[in-house]
Amino acid sequence: MPIVIDEQSSTMTLVTDHTSYQMQVDMLGYLLHLYWGPRSRGCMDYLLTYADRGTSANPAVAHDRRSYSLDALPQEFPFAGGGDCRSPLLRVRDARGAFGCDLRFAGFEIEEGKYALPGMPAVYAEPGDGAQTLRVRLHDVRLGLEVELLYGVMPHQDVICRATRVTNAGGAGVTIDKLHSACLDFVHGDFDLMSFYGRHAMERQPLREHLDHGLHVIGSRRGTSSHQYNPMLILSDHTTSETAGRCWSMQFVWSGSFRAEAERDQYDQTRLQMGLAEETFSYPLAPGQSVTSPEIIMSFTDRGFERLSHSLHDIIRTRVCRGWWRDRVRPILLNSWEAFYMDFSGDDIVSLARRAAELGIDMLVLDDGWFSRRSTDDRALGDWWVNEEKLGGTLRDLIGRVNDLGVRFGIWMEPEMVSQDSDLFRAHPDWALTIPGKEPVVGRSQLVLDFSRPEVVDALFDQVCRLLDQGNIEYLKWDYNRSIIDVYSPCAKDQGSVTYDYMLGLYDMLERITARYPKLLIEGCAGGGGRFDAGMLYYTPQIWCSDNTDAIDRLRIQYGTSFGYPCSVVGSHVSACPNHMSGRSVPLSTRACVAMAGTFGFELDLAELPAEAHDFIRGQVGDFRRYAPLVQRGRYYRLTDPLRDAVTAWELVAPDGSEALVSVVMNRMEVNRGSLYVVPRGLTSGALYRDEETGGTYPADALMCMGMPLPSGLHEYQSHRYHLLRCDECDG
Repeated sequence: MPIVIDEQSSTMTLVTDHTSYQMQVDMLGYLLHLYWGPRSRGCMDYLLTYADRGTSANPAVAHDRRSYSLDALPQEFPFAGGGDCRSPLLRVRDARGAFGCDLRFAGFEIEEGKYALPGMPAVYAEPGDGAQTLRVRLHDVRLGLEVELLYGVMPHQDVICRATRVTNAGGAGVTIDKLHSACLDFVHGDFDLMSFYGRHAMERQPLREHLDHGLHVIGSRRGTSSHQYNPMLILSDHTTSETAGRCWSMQFVWSGSFRAEAERDQYDQTRLQMGLAEETFSYPLAPGQSVTSPEIIMSFTDRGFERLSHSLHDIIRTRVCRGWWRDRVRPILLNSWEAFYMDFSGDDIVSLARRAAELGIDMLVLDDGWFSRRSTDDRALGDWWVNEEKLGGTLRDLIGRVNDLGVRFGIWMEPEMVSQDSDLFRAHPDWALTIPGKEPVVGRSQLVLDFSRPEVVDALFDQVCRLLDQGNIEYLKWDYNRSIIDVYSPCAKDQGSVTYDYMLGLYDMLERITARYPKLLIEGCAGGGGRFDAGMLYYTPQIWCSDNTDAIDRLRIQYGTSFGYPCSVVGSHVSACPNHMSGRSVPLSTRACVAMAGTFGFELDLAELPAEAHDFIRGQVGDFRRYAPLVQRGRYYRLTDPLRDAVTAWELVAPDGSEALVSVVMNRMEVNRGSLYVVPRGLTSGALYRDEETGGTYPADALMCMGMPLPSGLHEYQSHRYHLLRCDECDG
C-alpha cells in the first residue's frame, strides 16, 4: 500500500516503487520528518538526536526539557512562532497584528486516488496508478487555525505531491503572510543545489552550486514564474552524476510569483522548501475562509539526474498534461512571425500556407498584427476584433482559404494584456492593474488586465470565444509579454491577495476554454519561456521554449529545460539565418536537428528560400514524422553537457527499446583533435541495433560501454543523427 500507518511508532510512511517517505507525530504532538530515501522498512526515528543547544528556544509544552527544540528538529510543516528560527512555511498574524502560531497534530485521513485542488492545476491519477492521498490535520487552539497537509502518492512514478490548505476556524480574522507548500529537512549531509536561471531569450541555464551555510533563495517577484528562475530545484550529493547518486527535486505547479529556499543551518542541517512569493502576498482570512497553496511535485532517486528526469518527464507528460493532445503527436506548424512580423495581407498568409502545403507542413499560424489597428506593438491589445480590411475579408474566409490548401489554421492572442491606446482601456481603465495616483509602469507599451476580478475574466473569455467561433481554428498561441509591477485592484480587501487571485482567474479562464474547445491545441508563451512551468502545462500541453531560435543557443536552453520537462512540451522551431536575434548562421540541417528535440515547426519566409532548401525542408518534415513518436513518448538521455563539452549529444529511446535516435551537434572546432565518440544509453542489453542510414549493425552493450565514433568531417555547428533500430537478439 502506498500509505502505511504504524500506530505503535506514530509514524506515517509514503511508499512508492523505489522510495520511502516517513514522518512521525512525536510525544508533544509535533509532526516531524524522519526519512526520504531508498525504499526501506521499519521506523527511522533513530535518526533524531536531542541535546541542550544553548540558545535554541524550547516550546512551552516541553516544560523544562532544554534538549527539545523545534529549532534543531526536522519537521514536515515548520511554522513561525514555535521556536524554530529557520525559514518557516507558514507565517500568520492574528487580529491584533501579533505573529506566531502553534500547530499540533489533530488527525489524518487516507483516501484512494490522488487529491485535486479546485480551481488550481495539480497532478491527477488514472485507474491503475495505485495512487493514494494522505490528509494530515494540524490545529492551533488559540487562533482556531486549521492546516491540512495534502500528500498525493504516485507510486509507479516515484512521485509525491504536496499542497496545504489553511482554514480560519476561529472567531476573529487572521492574515497569512507566508505560505509555502512543502519542505524537506535533512538532519545531516553536504549537498549541491541545482537551480535554473536565465533571462529573456536565454532561459533555464543549469547552475550547480555547493550549498554552504546560510540561506540560498531563488524566485520571481514578476507575477510570472519568469525567465529569470524556473520554479524547480534539485538537491544532490556532491558526487551525483547523470547515472548515479542521490538527488531530490521540487517542482512548483504554479505560474505566478514564487520563492524557493535552501538553508544550511548552524548544526549543518539542510532545509529545502518552495511556495508562494512573500513580497506581494498577505492573504486575509475571515472566520470560515480558507486559502490553498499550489502543489509541489517531489521526486527522489539514488540513480542520478537521468532517472530523476525520467520520473518528472513521465509525470508531466501523462499526469499533468491533459486532454485531446496529451498523447497525440503535435502538428508541424509554420508561424508567420519571422516571415512578416506585422506587415502582411490575407493574400500573403494564403501564399505562405500554399508553400507550407507543398512542403508537407500541417498548420499555418497567424501571429501578431491581425486585429484592430495593430500595426505596431504599442496599440490595440484588448481590441480583439478582426481587421478585415487588412485581411481582405473575414477571418472565416481566410481560414477557409488556408484549409482548402489542406493546411490547418492557428492564431496568436495575448488576452491578459491591454494597450493604453485601445478601445478596451478607454472604456474600462479600471480593468488594468494600476495604482491610484501613480503613473503606471509599462512594459512593451502595455498594461496587465486585472484577472483577480471575475467580471474582467468573463469579458475576456467572451472575447476569446467570439474569435474562436469565427472558423476552424485548431491552435491558439497564448502569449504574455510583461511582468506585473503595479499591484492594486479596487475590488480587493487586501492588496496582498491580488497576484494570487490573478492566477486563479487565469486558471479559471483556461479551464473554461479547454472545456468548451476540447480539441483546441493551446501553446503557452510568455515572451518565449517566461512562464514555462507545470501549472501552465496543465492547460497548455506545449510551451514556446524561448524567443531565441538560434540553434546553438537552443542547445543550452533545451538542455536545462530537459532536467524537469519532456521534449513533448517544448516548442522548438527552425528559423531563418542569419538568426534575427543572434546574427549567427547555422546549417539548416542543424537547425532542424535541434528543433526535433521538441514539437518541431518553422518560423521563416519560405518564399525567400532557394529551391534546394525547399527540398531539404520537405525531407526534414518526413524525418520528423518518423521520429515524432520518440519525441512524444521516448526516454530522454543527456549524453553530454553543452556548457562544457565540444559536442552536444542527446538521445531519445522508445519505451520498449525498439529504436533510438541519437543527435549530435558540434559546438566548437579544435584543430588537430582526436576522434570523438558518443556513448548512447538506454538500449536493450543483449540486442543488436542497425543504423538506418549506413546499415551497420552494432551490439547494444558495446555501444553503451564504448560508444561510436562521430564522422571525421563534422565541422563547427554541423550535426549528425544515428537512427538505431533493434534488429535481433544476440546469441549470448
